[in-house]
Amino acid sequence: MVDPQSFDPRQVMIRPGFELQFKRDAYLQGVQLHHHDFYEVYFLLSGDVTYTIESHLYHVMPGNLLLINPRELHQVCIRPEMSAYERYTLWVDLQLLKKLSTDRTDLGRCFDPSRPNYGNLLKLKSEERQMIRSLFEALWREYNSGEYGSDLLQESLLSQLLVAVNRMAEQDSEHFEASTRSSRMVATAIAYVNEHYGESLSLDLLAEQCYVSKYHLSHEFNRQVGTSVHRYILKKRLLNARQLMRQGVPPSHVYSRCGFGDYAGFYRAFRAEYGVGPREYIASIRFPDALEG
Repeated sequence: MVDPQSFDPRQVMIRPGFELQFKRDAYLQGVQLHHHDFYEVYFLLSGDVTYTIESHLYHVMPGNLLLINPRELHQVCIRPEMSAYERYTLWVDLQLLKKLSTDRTDLGRCFDPSRPNYGNLLKLKSEERQMIRSLFEALWREYNSGEYGSDLLQESLLSQLLVAVNRMAEQDSEHFEASTRSSRMVATAIAYVNEHYGESLSLDLLAEQCYVSKYHLSHEFNRQVGTSVHRYILKKRLLNARQLMRQGVPPSHVYSRCGFGDYAGFYRAFRAEYGVGPREYIASIRFPDALEG
């Protein structure tokens, strides 16, 4: 069995298809609110963890599963003094999900927010926890083995794991542990940004929508979400810009659809956030090795 890794701040995939991480940390510095271009399955083994996903706060217990889709901004907060923070984190690219799916079985269904009873946190029964842990352990062994046939076994085990997760997500809503939703005010502000990110937005406008002062909204938003209203709006716009570019929309059309006043402002914000310009990002999608070497 390969030993667990320590924390890596990297939030991009460097391996095609999927990545599996098994990590243990005694201490973890603050992780910023972020998003991915891929789907994430997170299985907590030990630790005292709170996860913010959009307007929801989840207290994650060992044996719980988190499901996060590419459009959801999220952030983890741990209490390392309680116990070591140990977890499996699975990242899966959309194209691989499509490849492994069939007309009858969509393995991405569990990540779809429009699905009835959708939630991020799956609370598993004892036998389900054991099955999921066994699948993660088997996949981790093959992921690191390099032996004959390991590539085939990895895809087989990954399919088994995703089928199991989808079956659990399709069952009664009792599997989904209740979240502590941010205050109605903050949830209303986030919902408005998610619906109107392509339009002109400001703290004053959101405060009007929430019927509170901008000072109160700003303070509570920072406290509950962990970032400022302005920063959240920017991250949501950039998140959607990346999604559009992955769908083939050119950067010259993306910026206005995502609420940026001009291309120059969009370019500066994109490069500051991701370290590359929009066209370099597109090249890295089409040619994964384009930014290496």
